[in-house]
Amino acid sequence: MSEKITITIDGKEITTDTEKKLLWVALDNDIYIPNLCAIREEERPYAGCRLCFVEIEGLEEPVTSCTQPVTEGMVVKTRTPQVDRLVKTSFELLLSDHRLQCNKCPKNKACELQKIARERKLKLKSKRIKHLERTFQIDDSPESFALDPSRCVLCNRCVWVDRNVAKAGCLGFSYRGINRIITTFNNVELTKSACTQCTLCVEACPVGALYFKE
Repeated sequence: MSEKITITIDGKEITTDTEKKLLWVALDNDIYIPNLCAIREEERPYAGCRLCFVEIEGLEEPVTSCTQPVTEGMVVKTRTPQVDRLVKTSFELLLSDHRLQCNKCPKNKACELQKIARERKLKLKSKRIKHLERTFQIDDSPESFALDPSRCVLCNRCVWVDRNVAKAGCLGFSYRGINRIITTFNNVELTKSACTQCTLCVEACPVGALYFKE
């Protein structure tokens, strides 16, 4: 059973419930923390994007706010030199494997990457980390949407909604490390997989990897 507690984020005192994760408490109180992979309904957060770091008084190192339960008296800082450095590095690593053509992307001006860059004053093009040049094939076999793996940020949101909401189970990750990609079982076209074309995965995508054709 949850209890009411009081925490402080960036000097703002907040009353919340013990069972909540720190990320959602912050966002629900208009305190922005960058995130791509967080899903409110997920009991065991994926924590793959590594963008939601914060510092908590009493802890030696920053933690991911999507995995951190709130506790009574918790004092949190969302912006410190160490947090900003971690977020910037994670952001640049994501962009190093993301095809950036914002003016041609269906998600332009509604993209979470653009929002993060704007909120944290980060550049979408980094000179510090070399961009990976890889070739992917767009799957436009569905009637109303398409999948462009070159824009995927491996956030797992489409996989989660495909398995837990749509109950289709057609999307997943293949390979490991730098070769990791979003795909279907046996890498077949979406229309040849278990895809029901419900488009819930498109709505879940925070970037332009899954997009409506119109």
